[in-house]
Amino acid sequence: MTTTPGAQPRPSLLYAVKQVELIVRSRLDELLRDSGVTALQYTALTVLATRDGLTSAELARNSFVTPQAMADLVTALERAGLIVRDRDPHNRRQLLIALTPAGHDLLARYAAPVAAIEERMVRGLDDDERERFRSFLNAARASLAQ
Repeated sequence: MTTTPGAQPRPSLLYAVKQVELIVRSRLDELLRDSGVTALQYTALTVLATRDGLTSAELARNSFVTPQAMADLVTALERAGLIVRDRDPHNRRQLLIALTPAGHDLLARYAAPVAAIEERMVRGLDDDERERFRSFLNAARASLAQ
């Protein structure tokens, strides 16, 4: 909590960011319940939609989960037919992960409802504020990643 003399205590920025993350994850889990996919699995699928052909370790880093958690997640997504793993032609010891047509279909089916969650999150902001908010979040992420 941060306080200014004479003001009510305010939650820290870290606390506020975590609360937003928890609410977003809860909304995504609710939305995706009938699909059989969790919010974490959906995140991994969206990463693959922009960067197909990642190793499990690369997917874990880009999805913000541990390699151990990603191993279970990849197994579940593969069983569901949403991804495939194929040998890397340049390094036969590595498996590269790619979306299947079913994975692409799932992402397409949920694109609008997921966008609606994001819209709800920023509905009190005008276009300029939304762009600054995105910029601030990306700057914070980049700073912490260094």
